[in-house]
Amino acid sequence: MSAPDSTANVTITLPDGKALTFARGVTGAQIASAIGPGLAKAALILEVDGKQWDLFRPIEHDAKIRIITKKDPEALELIRHDAAHVLAMAVQELFPGTQVTIGPAIEDGFYYDFARDTPFTPEDLPKIEAKMREIIKRDLPTRREVWQRDEAVAHFTGMGETYKAELIQSIPPGEDVSIYWHGDWHDLCRGPHFASTAKIGDAFKLMKIAGAYWRGDSNNAQLQRIYGTAWRDQKELDAYLVKLEEQEKRDHRKLGREMELFTFSPDVGAGLPLWMPNGMVIRQELEFLALQEERKEGYRRVASPHIAKEALYYRSRHLPYYNEGMYSPLDIDGENYYLRPMNCPHHHLIYGATRHSYRELPVRIAEYGQDYRYEASGGLSGLMRVRGFCMNDAHIYCRYDQAKDEFIRVLRLHARYYDLMGIKEYYMRLSLPDMNKLDKYVDAPDKWIKALDIIKEAMAESGYPYVEGKGEAAFYGPKIDFMIRSAIGTEYTISTNQLDFLATETFNLKYIGEDGAEHPVYVIHRAPLGTHERFTAFLIEHFAGAFPVWLAPIQARIVPISEKVNDYAETVRQTLFDTPVVNGTAGLRVDVDWSSERMQKKIRDAQLQKIPYMLVIGEREAAEAKVAVRLRSGKDLGAMPLETFVKRIKDEAESRKDAPE
Repeated sequence: MSAPDSTANVTITLPDGKALTFARGVTGAQIASAIGPGLAKAALILEVDGKQWDLFRPIEHDAKIRIITKKDPEALELIRHDAAHVLAMAVQELFPGTQVTIGPAIEDGFYYDFARDTPFTPEDLPKIEAKMREIIKRDLPTRREVWQRDEAVAHFTGMGETYKAELIQSIPPGEDVSIYWHGDWHDLCRGPHFASTAKIGDAFKLMKIAGAYWRGDSNNAQLQRIYGTAWRDQKELDAYLVKLEEQEKRDHRKLGREMELFTFSPDVGAGLPLWMPNGMVIRQELEFLALQEERKEGYRRVASPHIAKEALYYRSRHLPYYNEGMYSPLDIDGENYYLRPMNCPHHHLIYGATRHSYRELPVRIAEYGQDYRYEASGGLSGLMRVRGFCMNDAHIYCRYDQAKDEFIRVLRLHARYYDLMGIKEYYMRLSLPDMNKLDKYVDAPDKWIKALDIIKEAMAESGYPYVEGKGEAAFYGPKIDFMIRSAIGTEYTISTNQLDFLATETFNLKYIGEDGAEHPVYVIHRAPLGTHERFTAFLIEHFAGAFPVWLAPIQARIVPISEKVNDYAETVRQTLFDTPVVNGTAGLRVDVDWSSERMQKKIRDAQLQKIPYMLVIGEREAAEAKVAVRLRSGKDLGAMPLETFVKRIKDEAESRKDAPE
């Protein structure tokens, strides 16, 4: 009797190390069934030697596998990828003659771009969504075929799918052209895909219609994009939709208009905000906070101009390395001047204007400096991404042996600000150079390594969590971005620290050492509060416009019930206005609603403006020198002596901590 042919079998190794033997050509679905019926039902995709693989594709070699189910993190992207295909199927069933182009999974959902002469309308979305549900319920089987490139081009051209044919033409010769079929509908796709449409489930929703250019190029034809979102189950979908509703309520652009914080004007220009009086209060309070904290940390304030000659930015290397972010030059008396994109070169000149001893270091200089950077119009977004901004900037000039400790001090200053604002979730992202693209960075490998050593030691000792990001460093050195999450989980890059080894060379930044010789300084760039614009946008959304007392544009509104108490209302206003606030830019911010509206209407208006306190005054309160206090939450604290309320609100403003509502 001859021995069995071992070449007809493959060895499949599971994640726990267990090895199973199957006939060559076994599929992921068969492996899952062999392990158990529960896994066979839950299986979505196979991972073969680290690569995702359709459950129905045969395995022809020994392999390490992992079976992916809805519980795995990859599941969401897979669900969304299949949902995008079903969206395209539904559109072509409902609107024959529509061409499909591309349809990827994206964060929180998916989209597909279509070429169609007649625009889609919002009324079309429910019809398309209903058709998608119908297709999913058909439980259409999926299969994969590999075609020759020319064969595929001819096929899709013959179908009238010219965009798809162009995509295939761009595939390098020799690469597989994989075609996925869902029932009778098919599309070019790398895969993988579920074994049937039913695996997608019904936890999805179409969200909106937008325009898009073919291949993202404005010189190409404009397409129509339909966005959708898809999740593992209805609970996840519902939670996401609630989050979107909350995001809409907290949108800083919407609240900024309603609360009269800032505005934009086409006469000024896109991305150049105009701060209104209410918004200016927030700016001033943040700047005063920075002034106080920086004074404690030994910083000294400076000021510098918004423009400089071209030569300065060649010296700083901004023009060679950062010119795409700078505005075109201004011709002044025959010389080119540039709007400054950052304050660093000016500060280096201030440091270099005098000689410094090793005993003086570190020298810390700070400025809320106005800067200008070019942003493409499509990237502008309220205050979050602008072209003109005011940065909480500072530069620390120190010895090499001081750099690590100074960096740690800066990290702790960041954390102190975030704790004050009630920002609980934050982490650091260390941006490293991509050494394969040295044209983006100053070519000084040894200096990069020394700078990275300092930063990594500082981050480890600080105890704050961090991740690494390759290729995101500044051109002159590694940097750390602080990533923070708002109350609804939206993540922002809000502030940055950088260690600069280039400035000392280009600006000849030295100090006189203990040995009497000159030595180069290390420069730390830092901006813990980022820019007024971005940080204010974050705070608007974080607090949903209901700022703590110390930041609120109006801290209290007086609501007289009748004209009989107008004199006392004015006394209350003047008392509050004259109350000094140590940790603030002036006295308490208070106004009076002198309108003839009913009391409840006045209170409601104040609540809509998110004013922390409403002080209702009637004849009884006037006679007893009291105020009836209500919170914006609607809670009624009752009547209290005026001096009691003054102490309460003053304590909150000075401590920068609100009493619970």
